[in-house]
Amino acid sequence: MTAAPAEAQEIQLTGPLAGAPAVRRLRLHRDGRFEIAPGASFTLLDEYQRTIMPGLRLTYHLTDWLGIGAWGGYGFQYSTGLTDELQRVAIDQRNCAERSFTKACQLTRVNLTRGDLTEDQLGRIQWVAAPQVTVVPFRGKLALFAELFVDTDVSFFAGPAFIGVQERKQCTTNCAETFGLESRMALAPTFGLGWNFYPGDFIGFGVEWRALPFSWNTSGFDNRGLGTDEAFPDRKVDDKDREFHFTSMVTVNVSVQLPATIKSTE
Repeated sequence: MTAAPAEAQEIQLTGPLAGAPAVRRLRLHRDGRFEIAPGASFTLLDEYQRTIMPGLRLTYHLTDWLGIGAWGGYGFQYSTGLTDELQRVAIDQRNCAERSFTKACQLTRVNLTRGDLTEDQLGRIQWVAAPQVTVVPFRGKLALFAELFVDTDVSFFAGPAFIGVQERKQCTTNCAETFGLESRMALAPTFGLGWNFYPGDFIGFGVEWRALPFSWNTSGFDNRGLGTDEAFPDRKVDDKDREFHFTSMVTVNVSVQLPATIKSTE
């Protein structure tokens, strides 16, 4: 017994819909426009210090789905509960500046300052500058109670990031007396996604999630450096003590598109 051959029937549209495009008068919020988007970013899941980063994104959109530009910002920090507890219990209450002979002070003399944790040893992100490519694969309209409609799209972006970092000063000898911060620049990939809304022809707002995975010493501790796999403290503070962190942040922004006149399809 053999199966009968399958046949497909081609449907020809006639009348006013014949040859019509799938969408008419599609509003192109990005095509050929320059976008200026000031915003504020907030780091997530920080151990010792959280960062608030006012910043700016500039993008020129070659087409409605492809753009090139840059994003950057400058960081301000505030301490987490863990940092406040370490400062109170391990530094202030122990008073190692006056009681350095105690066992607790002797054991932690390389890893804990006798002054201020945030100023003497905790790592911080000072600034970020990131050229990036933006791709917009999804767009449409968002409806509220079938009465209010707003154009929306989802974007993905990626590129290299230049990160200004402050970490504890490196030392190879007498690290118990070597505290304070020094600056360096780290290079890392950055990528993420955004959800954007356009209530007007040249005004928009949105939210983004961004990743910045790189290695740095957030605690200022002597974490590694000794042994065949360098997994044990070596009483030095250097680049071996940097640990990989999948740093991520959320950004909220307002955007202005220029020229102010929006394009649309036929």
